[in-house]
Amino acid sequence: MSPFDLPLDQLRRYAPTVAEPDDFDDFWRRTLAGAADRPVLVDVRPERTGLRLVDSWDVTFAGFGGDPVRAWYTRPAGTDAALPAVVEYAGYGRGRSLPHERLLWPVAGYAHLLMDNRGQGGQYAGGDTPDRHGAPGGPSPATRGILAPEDYHYRRLITDAVRAVDAVRALPGVDPARVVVAGNSQGGGLALAVAGLVGGLAALLTTAPFLCDVQRAIELTDVAPYGEIVRYLAVHREAEQAVRRTLSYVDGVTFARRATAPAHFGIGLRDDVCPPSTGFAAYNQYGAGAGRPSPPARELHTYPFNGHEGGEAVHTRRQLCWLDSVIGSPDGPSGGARRSGPPMPPPAE
Repeated sequence: MSPFDLPLDQLRRYAPTVAEPDDFDDFWRRTLAGAADRPVLVDVRPERTGLRLVDSWDVTFAGFGGDPVRAWYTRPAGTDAALPAVVEYAGYGRGRSLPHERLLWPVAGYAHLLMDNRGQGGQYAGGDTPDRHGAPGGPSPATRGILAPEDYHYRRLITDAVRAVDAVRALPGVDPARVVVAGNSQGGGLALAVAGLVGGLAALLTTAPFLCDVQRAIELTDVAPYGEIVRYLAVHREAEQAVRRTLSYVDGVTFARRATAPAHFGIGLRDDVCPPSTGFAAYNQYGAGAGRPSPPARELHTYPFNGHEGGEAVHTRRQLCWLDSVIGSPDGPSGGARRSGPPMPPPAE
C-alpha cells in the first residue's frame, strides 16, 4: 500500500504525550513480584532435532502466576562456553513451533531462547502453552480480558516475557550479563516492554513494535491485531473508557521511557499493521525517563517502500552487525570456556 501515516520529517520529531497511569510502576512491580516468588526453571530436557551444528532443549519455566510456559533453548553444538543469549519473542498468533525454524541466533554463535506465546499459536505456528485465565472481553488475544488491566492477556504475556529473561539467565552456558531481548511486531512490543522492566540487559532489538502509542493506533488502522480491538469497540460501545484504561498499562512508549539498554529499531514506512508513527513514538522517547542525563545509545532503520515485513534479510544483517558492535563477538572475552551453572542434560541422540 502507499504511505498513510505522517511524512518522514514529522515522524522523526513525533513524540506524543502518551497517557501514563499514576500507578503504572506499582502495577508492574506487584505483577512481577507475584511471579518472582517461584523458582523460574521447571523442566529442561534434550530435544532431538536431527541437526548436527546446534543442540536444543525443551524448556519449561514458571511465568505469570506460576503457569508453565514452554520455550526452545538452542545453542551452537560442541561448546560449553558461557555465551551471550538472545531471548526472542514471537509475533501475534504464533507459537514456538519447532526449534529448527529459528536458527539465526545459534548459527551466529549466540545461545537462543524462543518463548512460546501463551494462548496463541493457532494462526501461523503451533504453540504448546495454554492461557487458562478467563475474563470478560473478546475472543482474540488482543481483546482477551481487555476490560480491566488486571485481567488483560498482555499483563500475563509481558510477565512471561520478563520471566523468560530470568529463565535464560538461570540456564547453564549463558553469560547473564550479556542477555539481549528481540522480536518483531508483537514480539517487538514484548521485547520493548521487557527493556522497560528488566535491568542489566545488554541490548534490545525491536522491529515494527506492536502495542506502541496504542490510543493512536486504534484510531489509525483497522488491520489486525489493532483491528480486533476496533471491532470489539464497534460492538461494545460502552466499553471504550475501560478499554483505553487497560491499554494504557501496556503501552510500549511508557515502557520505552524507562529502558536503559542500547536499542536497535526497524520500521517500514508503509506498515498498516503497526503504523510507523507508533514505532517512532517509542523510539523518540526511548530511555527518556525523568532524571536521566541522556538516553542510551539507539539506532533506527526505516524502509520507505516496505510495510509490516520491514527490511527482512537486509535488516537482519544490520541487526547482526550492530549487536556485534554493542556487546562483542559471541566467542569474545566474556564467553570463555567457563560454565554459568551445572551441566546441561546431554542433547538427544
